[in-house]
Amino acid sequence: MPIISLTTDFGDLYPAAMKAVILGITPDVQIVDVTHSIRQAGIREGAFALYSLVPYFPEKTVHIGVVDPGVGTSRRALAVKAGTAGSKQFFVGPDNGLLIPAARRLGEMEVYEVTNGDLMLNSGISASFHGRDIFAPVGAHLSKGLPIEEVGQKVSDFVDLDFGYFGVDGPFLMGKVVFADSFGNVITNIPEDAVLRFCTFGSKVEVNGRKVPFVQTYGLAGKKEALALIGSHGFLEIAVNQGSAELQFGLKGGDPVAIKIL
Repeated sequence: MPIISLTTDFGDLYPAAMKAVILGITPDVQIVDVTHSIRQAGIREGAFALYSLVPYFPEKTVHIGVVDPGVGTSRRALAVKAGTAGSKQFFVGPDNGLLIPAARRLGEMEVYEVTNGDLMLNSGISASFHGRDIFAPVGAHLSKGLPIEEVGQKVSDFVDLDFGYFGVDGPFLMGKVVFADSFGNVITNIPEDAVLRFCTFGSKVEVNGRKVPFVQTYGLAGKKEALALIGSHGFLEIAVNQGSAELQFGLKGGDPVAIKIL
């Protein structure tokens, strides 16, 4: 059974239109909703959501990502094949960097501009809903085994994206917030290996000037107590046991984070 995942900032209603188009082309497909709650125009947040999950999907999964503030402009539509030999996955979405971290995480990438109009919705292309009219049908055709070379020409000048600078400044690890999940856990761009060079579990760190324990899991802090840990995604996370770090610390996507090693 083919698998298509969907990651958007659409909220409700609009994902159903994409699913309807997909099912009209591939009725036996299994559709997995990664999330439709990405902050509006939160390209980096959407990229992180895809990045954190793609290793767990099987070969030939097609990931359709639509966080697309440039819809209807001259920005290109892309299809990407990524992975190692015998373990390829596919990505379809706008050329704004959204797809690239996840694709690169899987291994080698081939990136194509989508120009084959025969693969798009035959009832016409809306200037404001390429998720339904371009990305959904192209992804559906790829899930049926369409060779990616048939979507258009290979390109190398695609928009790149990473999760921003992190580094060491004296006693500080400096980074940024890349994602806040539905629990209010705040995920930074500081990777596990960087943190563990300076911190040991059971110690304390300062997060933007506030001391918190650095622990292995949420339940090792008291109820409503703030903490820092390495999340399941492999990045430093700020959390509150049975509460919201997003609210308590006032952090959102793109905000700077300074972790002082005590």
